[in-house]
Amino acid sequence: MNAPDPRFYESLGPFKLGALAELASAACDAAHVDSLIGSASVLSHADARSVSYLDDRRYAELAQSTKAGACFVAPKDVALLPASCVALATPLPKAAWATAAAMLHRPRRHSSGEPAVHPQAQLEDDVVLGAGAVVAERAQIGRGTVIGPNATVGPGVAIGRGCEIGPGVVIGFALIGDNVRILANSVIGEAGFGLAIGPKGLIDHPQLGRVIIQDGVSIGACVCVDRGAFEDTVIGENSKIDNLVQIAHNVVVGRNCVVAGHSGLSGSSVLGDGAQLGGRVGLADHVTVGAGARLAAASGVMHDVPAGESWCGIPARPVRQFFRETAWLTKAASRRDRGGAG
Repeated sequence: MNAPDPRFYESLGPFKLGALAELASAACDAAHVDSLIGSASVLSHADARSVSYLDDRRYAELAQSTKAGACFVAPKDVALLPASCVALATPLPKAAWATAAAMLHRPRRHSSGEPAVHPQAQLEDDVVLGAGAVVAERAQIGRGTVIGPNATVGPGVAIGRGCEIGPGVVIGFALIGDNVRILANSVIGEAGFGLAIGPKGLIDHPQLGRVIIQDGVSIGACVCVDRGAFEDTVIGENSKIDNLVQIAHNVVVGRNCVVAGHSGLSGSSVLGDGAQLGGRVGLADHVTVGAGARLAAASGVMHDVPAGESWCGIPARPVRQFFRETAWLTKAASRRDRGGAG
């Protein structure tokens, strides 16, 4: 995906590269100021009409192979870019890209002046809409789906057949399969927690991805599933998410996973098929939990968990190791207490 999905984002470009660089306070070679840029993208997906950014030398290899037309980059890292990519030198590449992305793309929203069910929305037979439900422009809802009272289905959203969308649910920037159940007051597709350090402090980093929810998924009440920052947030077929769960941007949940209440999955974490998370489990960002792995309640996961293993504790580690360490500490504390009493 070289550019954000046009069902969910308006393209406001193209703009001249010089104008984007000036807006973002970056230096641009005079020979390229009139080059046209139509989209903001990450290094791995960019093309010749995209602008990207590099703010971490760990991605140097990716930068060297990028097809981006231009890239915001720190002056010391300019040499990491290929000759085909115009360097936009700035001490704050991520913040500069955020500024340019906001100029190039705008999320589509349902205007308060539009009818509750937009004339361009597409509803198949036997769709049931509760009182106060809103269905925005170009949204699609499949046969037999029930939309609860005061629920909101945003522009371009597609919901499959036989789904149940509870009261007060808000869905945007999402593609949802058949027989999906989302209970009351859950929010699907709002912006994730992306920040960049700008010249005047913290700024919001544009979230330009989607949420993909596959067939048979169940999502409890008051769950938040953030849309991707650029990649998609994905919940795999037949997975079951309990109440009060937070799923951050770019998370991938496999098929037949179970996530119990109050758990939190940080950005870009991955659950393999059949993984099981007890209540109040927390995953650090970019952590992978292997297929069939099990995490006990209140585990704090800082590192990848191999497939099929059972872990617990903070920081989480294999169950047998956790109980050996706990037993040793208990015995050591007991010996100390007896020695102090004597």
